[in-house]
Amino acid sequence: MKVWKEIYDYRQMIFSLVKKDLRGRYKGSVLGFLWTFINPLMQLVVYTFVFTYIMKAGIDKYYLYLFVALVPWIFFSSAITGGSSSVVAQKDLVKKIYFPREVIPISYVTSCFVNMLLCFCIIIPVMVVARVPINPLALLCLPVIMIVEYFLALGMAMLASAITVYFRDLEHILGIVTMIWMYMTPIFYSIDMIPQKLRFIYHINPMSSIISCYRSVLYSGQVPNLASLLEAAVLGVLFLILGMLVFGRLKKGFAEEL
Repeated sequence: MKVWKEIYDYRQMIFSLVKKDLRGRYKGSVLGFLWTFINPLMQLVVYTFVFTYIMKAGIDKYYLYLFVALVPWIFFSSAITGGSSSVVAQKDLVKKIYFPREVIPISYVTSCFVNMLLCFCIIIPVMVVARVPINPLALLCLPVIMIVEYFLALGMAMLASAITVYFRDLEHILGIVTMIWMYMTPIFYSIDMIPQKLRFIYHINPMSSIISCYRSVLYSGQVPNLASLLEAAVLGVLFLILGMLVFGRLKKGFAEEL
């Protein structure tokens, strides 16, 4: 409880770091903040073309089916890969002043989360164009799904950022891991396409449940399966607790190691 109180006391620092990261992310570029939307849109165009005309996934309104899964995935993978090096990137700050070190990964993951929220502003108009039935009850579940994913991403970023201080290769390993993880998650294809004998991969993959819940709300206009949402929530909380515990143990040696 003490660490959470400390984090709350330094909430202004978190806000400042989030603001700094969002402003500095595309500083000096001509299009600036528009890159927040351009990156996922370009990926959407490429993947939609490949899986509609070449590999033919055979899914109705595939552009929407893909988009509602791709945006959350980009947040998740960015939070882990970028979050893993967040403490190392702020080594001067860590060495000079005291503050709860948890502030660093929290602020990084939060800035990625804000980016995702901005991208979701595009999804709602696309839903209207695609004539997806708007279910108010289903939309009420959307913030819950987002919070669950945030907890999962934060827990993994805390874990990765603490270990990376001592093992710098982890940052590069995670780039490969997230690439494999993306294709092992039903983002580009439906769960029905997975052979029955391999379905266990879907059940042990926390992002599968989260993606499934996003699709229920934003693609089908239905309330997500409560079992899937509960499964994702439990895994999210467990990873957050694990990340906090490991980070708390390892942070004592950050200044010396950096």
